[in-house]
Amino acid sequence: MSDNDRPHFVAGRGAPSNATPSRFNLKLREADGDWRDEQRLIDGDVRPLRTQVTVEHPRTILSQNNSPDIPFDKSVNPYRGCEHGCIYCYARPTHAYYDLSPGLDFESRLFAKPDAANLLRREIGRKGYVPTPIAFGTNTDAYQPVEREWRIMRKCLEILFEANHPLTITTKSDRVLRDIDLLAPMARKGLVAVAISVTMLDPQLHRILEPRAPRPEKRLAAIRGLAAAGIPTHANVAPIIPAINDHEIEAILQKVAEAGAATASWIPLRLPHEVAPLFQDWLRVHFPDRAGKVMAIVRSIREGRDNDPDFFGRMRGKGPWADLIRTRFRIAARKHGLNQSRIRLRSDLFTPPRSDGQLTLL
Repeated sequence: MSDNDRPHFVAGRGAPSNATPSRFNLKLREADGDWRDEQRLIDGDVRPLRTQVTVEHPRTILSQNNSPDIPFDKSVNPYRGCEHGCIYCYARPTHAYYDLSPGLDFESRLFAKPDAANLLRREIGRKGYVPTPIAFGTNTDAYQPVEREWRIMRKCLEILFEANHPLTITTKSDRVLRDIDLLAPMARKGLVAVAISVTMLDPQLHRILEPRAPRPEKRLAAIRGLAAAGIPTHANVAPIIPAINDHEIEAILQKVAEAGAATASWIPLRLPHEVAPLFQDWLRVHFPDRAGKVMAIVRSIREGRDNDPDFFGRMRGKGPWADLIRTRFRIAARKHGLNQSRIRLRSDLFTPPRSDGQLTLL
């Protein structure tokens, strides 16, 4: 493939463009010249793509899950879309439902749900509600950069703090340390666990794979800060991308264990729907010398397909390559004292929050 044939990326963004095939008859959008992208050529330079946030007013905030291979039945997503711009993000296809591209739109045209905390108070306060851990960060990161101004995650956390409601958080951001004043006392009651995603240690790979997510050293600092505060902390080494970051498995596990993580897990690369062509464009730009090799191994893990949507298999992978990664991970985790026990949360302390939002004296 010649240089002219390769996709060209926008600086600081993960996806090559909005020119992504869609299952919902979404018209293809090129990066240049479209009002949605806010890019214009000025004196030969491309204007940086600005992030836009639209307010969304959902009727409910709790999403129910019945997938048998996911360890939670409730989740909350304060935002739709994610500015971190991770090219592999399996949540990208959700933007296509709203006539937006899973490409640049997903990471630059965000939706914020400022009513989330009020909806959460109402929904967990309903008669007959059964408390089980609510998962944050399962689709898009609740601590992505826009949380600095919107503080939606913070407000949701305040509701759960008031109600003694258990929760889990998965994030790539050290911004979670901002809320340690709430998380630490909840942890002492057995109400919270935090998973920090550490995909790589290589700063150059981080810059192109997760362009707006905090650097690896900041994530390790987040693990240290959480662990020091007594908050059960998990390291999510995901996704493992063959021939891209798999060589760092042992080093990552050593670093997260030294930082204080108690447990760790991994997931092989998933490429559902529109993510597959986006990721392959990314490979052609950044790793043209091994793009074919990477996809060949990915397909060997996914039984010849770009993606395996089947329950259980999608999270584990199959075949010799998946078995090799699994074995390496298990040996390294054991060596560094990880996964010696399971993190368990309590649900028996739950007290429905007041509907008026006022705190009780007792």
